[in-house]
Formats: sequence, structure tokens, C-alpha cells
Amino acid sequence: MISDNDKYSPPVSPKKLEDASHNSYRDEPSLGHTRPYKSRAPKRPGKWKPQTRPSRLRSQRKLRRQSPMLYTPEEEKAVVQRLDKRLVLFVALLYMMSFLDRSNIGNAKIAGLSRDLRLSSSQYEWLLTAFYITYILFEWMTLLYRVVPPHIYIALCAASWGVIASLQSVVTSFTLMWILRALLGVGEAAFGPGVPFYLSFFFKRDELALRTGLFISAAPLATSFASSLAWVITKAGEHSPIASWRLLFLVEGFPSLIVAIFAWYYMPDSPGTARYLNHWEKEIATSRLRKERDVKEIYSTKKGIVWKEIFETLLDPKCYFTAMMFFSCNVAFSSLPVFLPTIMRDMGYSELTSQALSAPPYLVAFFVVIGTAYLSDRYRNRSTFVCFHALLGAFGYLIMAVAGWKEASPAWRYAGLFPAASGFFSAIAIIMTWTINNQESDSRKGMGMAMLSTIGQLGPLVGTRLYPDSDGPYYVRGMAVCAGFMVFVFVLSLGLRFVLASKNRGLGEGCSETRTGDHNGNGEDIGLLDKQEGETRKRRFEFIL
Repeated sequence: MISDNDKYSPPVSPKKLEDASHNSYRDEPSLGHTRPYKSRAPKRPGKWKPQTRPSRLRSQRKLRRQSPMLYTPEEEKAVVQRLDKRLVLFVALLYMMSFLDRSNIGNAKIAGLSRDLRLSSSQYEWLLTAFYITYILFEWMTLLYRVVPPHIYIALCAASWGVIASLQSVVTSFTLMWILRALLGVGEAAFGPGVPFYLSFFFKRDELALRTGLFISAAPLATSFASSLAWVITKAGEHSPIASWRLLFLVEGFPSLIVAIFAWYYMPDSPGTARYLNHWEKEIATSRLRKERDVKEIYSTKKGIVWKEIFETLLDPKCYFTAMMFFSCNVAFSSLPVFLPTIMRDMGYSELTSQALSAPPYLVAFFVVIGTAYLSDRYRNRSTFVCFHALLGAFGYLIMAVAGWKEASPAWRYAGLFPAASGFFSAIAIIMTWTINNQESDSRKGMGMAMLSTIGQLGPLVGTRLYPDSDGPYYVRGMAVCAGFMVFVFVLSLGLRFVLASKNRGLGEGCSETRTGDHNGNGEDIGLLDKQEGETRKRRFEFIL
């Protein structure tokens, strides 16, 4: 039986019907023919009852949490800029200090280390090799970024290398120095190789090259800073009761302990735990990364290591391409910084002048690395930039080799330092990014970086033995070998580009694509799903060339 009131009730707009659905049936009357759902639970005076079923309400709230959030490009850009200023720059500072503690032994050598400890050329090379032996053996610790909270892990790493680097200032024998160099390799192996992996927790694939470039550019900046600082400390050491090389290790090693304290409280474990982001910015930082991750990875509650993916990565050919490129670059990367002051001295310059002249090539490399990384992200291309800088580095070493062979003016050999340093530093930054870009999950990324570092860090075992004192003052053999390895990087880069291009062509519509709808079948747009006019468009993982 329909009452007159119901029969002649005025039409109700959809907007009012929607508004009415959010009102309590006890506080607001229903509009039109709509009848509120009444919960079966007994009524309590003053108790607010939801308009919809409790199970449906919980489901809707869950879907809202899982769906990509709506935000403007300006808001996303502001979040990225804040992460750049607060996170990337702090990570670059940590890496600069670690590289400073690693490579300052070259400056310490010409400041009197070899004389006071009575080191032969072979013993000095073993001090360099000791660092890289343990560095290689503990590369697997990159995976610990997925196990230990990063703010704790990074702080402990920084504190360890700070203590060990400072203790180098009190050694009195070759044996003690060898032990400390080996322990220093353990502390730095735990931190440096995993930094690009850590940054991938916060940045998209096409944003990672610039951030890795900023992190890697701290190495040439540290080298130039080390040369300038070594010049000042050496000058001050002439009027100090402490030997110049001991003062050098102490001054450059102790600040890492202070920075480690800040890292404990300052470094975030994920975008959602960054102290310098407000609640809305944390939601944006987290949501924007969901758009390019697989659905299973979004909903996964596992924060550890997926061992199946670890073993699959071990059989992945593209990991070995980048690892061999990294190995070749490291032959040059590891050898030149520790031997450059000696090379400059053997050219006829004094110790102080050698320290000062070592800085400009690395300062130029600092700006070149940042510019290269920016262009690589902008054009979403890796291979072109690796090829160019590999040839640039080879050209620089070739100039130095030919100039030494012809016994040309020292100016020619000094000029070759600029393209050589710019070439291998820039190539390393892009190679590390390329490795992260072409792995789909966090476990694969972590294992890919561990393989890159383990194989790649075998290069310094070769590089640190390319400049014996018997080859001075021209070191033609060492320069020629480095030029050859940089050409090898060029060849490998072309090969990897061909492999990845073939994989992209071979991937059909059904390969590596996400499911339509969420894991509960609710049809919500999540992750990499885009919806236009009721049609769901699938996107697959695409390798970056």
C-alpha cells in the first residue's frame, strides 16, 4: 500500500541521494523513496550508525587505501624536490666521506707514509689490495637493506668506517695498516654499493639516474676536496709535532662518526617514514611509486628477501653485461685517484703542487656526472651515454699513454686527466642506474646490485697494480691498459642495448603485465593500471635501453 505522501513526494536529485547516504538514519530523515539500511545490532542512544553495511564500509576504506591517490603534478614535484634536498644530498655527503677515507692513502703516501713505515712499492700495492679483497667478499651485504632498517644499517656503516679510518693515524707497522685497510673494506662494502638500491625505494625508474649521478658525483668531489685538504694539512703538518700523514687520516676520518649519529635519526626507511614530509606528502611519495610496480609487489607484506627471485637473477644474462662494464670502469676508477698525486710528483712537481693540481680534473668530472645523469633521465636512455663516456675516458687515457710514450710535455698528460676522469665517473653512474632500472622487484634489484659490485670490484685488484714505481714517471703501460678497458665498456654497452631491444620486441601483450583489478577482484585502478572510458589498458615492464 503506497501512502499519499510517498505517491506525491517531489523528485530528488542524485546529489541529495548521495548526501543522504552519509547521514545517520537516526539524525537525518531519508529522502524520496530511499530507505536507509538499519544495522541488525541493537540500538544504543546517541550511538552513530553508518548508512551502509559495516562489511561494505570496511571494504570501501580498504579500496581507498589501495587505490592511487589523486594529486597534482606540482604536489608530486614538490615532494621529489624535498627528497632531493634532504635525502639525496645527505646520502651524497655520506658517500663523499666514505670515498675520502678510502682514497686518502694516496695523499698520505706522498706526505710521508711510505717513508715513516718503510713501505716498498709492493707493500703499498698490498695496502690497496687489502681494502678491495674484503670489499669484494662482503658485497652481498647490499641485500641487508631489505632486512635491517636502513637508518640503523647506514648509521652503523658510517660509524665503522669512521673509527677504522681514524685509527690509521696511530699505526706503526705495515701489518697493522694492512689489517685496518681490510676492515675498512668491510665497512664501506656494506654501504656504498647498496645506495642506488636504497634510492630506488624513493624514486621512479626514470628519476633514478640523476639521483645516482648526484651520489656518484660525490666521489670526484671528494677527490678534489681531498687534494685541497691534503695540501692544507701537509702545510700545517710541517709545523706540527704530528706527522702530516697521521694528521691527514685523523682529520678526514673522525667527522664520519659525527655524521653517523645524524644518520641514525635522519635517514628514513621508506617514503612513509621520512621525518621531513608531512602526512599528505608521505601519501604522495608512497602512492606515486605504486603506479610502476607490479600488483603482487604492492600488496606483498614480505619485507625480506624472496629467494626464488635471487636465484633467477643469478641466471640473468643482462646482470653480467653490466657487471663486466662495472669491472672495466673500476680498473680506471680505482687506480687513478690513489696514484694521481704520485704521477703528478713524478712529472716534476713538488709534493704541495702535486696535491693542488690533482683537484681540477675531478672538479670538472663532478659537473659532468650531474649533467650526464640529468640528460639520461630526461631522454630515458642509458646506453648512448655509457658509450659516449666510455670513448671519452678511453680518449683521455690514450692521450696520457701517447704523451708518455713520446715523452711529451707534462701539460699533455695533465690535459688527458680531464676527459679520463669525466668519462669513467659518468659511465659508472649510468651503469649502476641501468642495473636497477632493468630489474622488476626489490629482491631482484638488490641481487643485481650485489652481482654488479662483487664482479665489478674485482677491477681494482687489477687497477691498483697498474702503476708500479718502476714504470714511472710516464706509466705508459697503466694508461694504455685503462684505455683498453674503457673501449671494452663501449662494446659491452652496445651488446646490452641489442639484448634489451630484442627482449622489448619479443614481449607480447601478455608478458610481464599487471592484472586488471586488485588482488581481491574489486576492479580498482592500482599500480600500473590506467582506465579510460571504462576500458582497462594493460602495461608491461619495459626495459630501458
